[in-house]
Amino acid sequence: MFRVSDLFVIAYDDVATAGQVRDRLFELSKEHLVELEDAVVVERHQDGRIKLHQAVNHTAVGAAGGALWGGVIGLLFLAPLLGAAVGAAAGAAGGAFTDTGIDDNFMKDLSQNLRPGAAALFVLVKKAADDKVIPQLTPYGGQLVQTSLSTTDEEHLREAIAAAREGEAGTQTPPA
Repeated sequence: MFRVSDLFVIAYDDVATAGQVRDRLFELSKEHLVELEDAVVVERHQDGRIKLHQAVNHTAVGAAGGALWGGVIGLLFLAPLLGAAVGAAAGAAGGAFTDTGIDDNFMKDLSQNLRPGAAALFVLVKKAADDKVIPQLTPYGGQLVQTSLSTTDEEHLREAIAAAREGEAGTQTPPA
């Protein structure tokens, strides 16, 4: 079966480490070593509540885009401030109801298994240079919880992670 993107869920001891790995993935994306569709850090608070740390704030993006288009349309009708205000409100409302990438309910349900204080990184990857990305991420630790890969491909991934960890033999620390 052909997949457009592959899902990876990695558990970490804390939200800070999960955030560092997501930031590193964004850096690797800028270097064109990985193409991401979505990357979300999910935190389980001490009281059991689940918090999603989305990479994109759809409400803010919608408001900004709406204000821009509202201003342009307002110029046509000689009321740019009114157009911008109405556009921003409409864009924010539309953005609040927009959800792309990984399903929020899926992330919340799976994250119920995290221990309080822990976090998980949910990543939807379009493509990656595995031989260059995996060694960049193994110093952060973490446990691969779930993937959308076939059983064979997931086993190969686990072997590649183990080989990268053996290669570093604990001599590296994660980059700051």
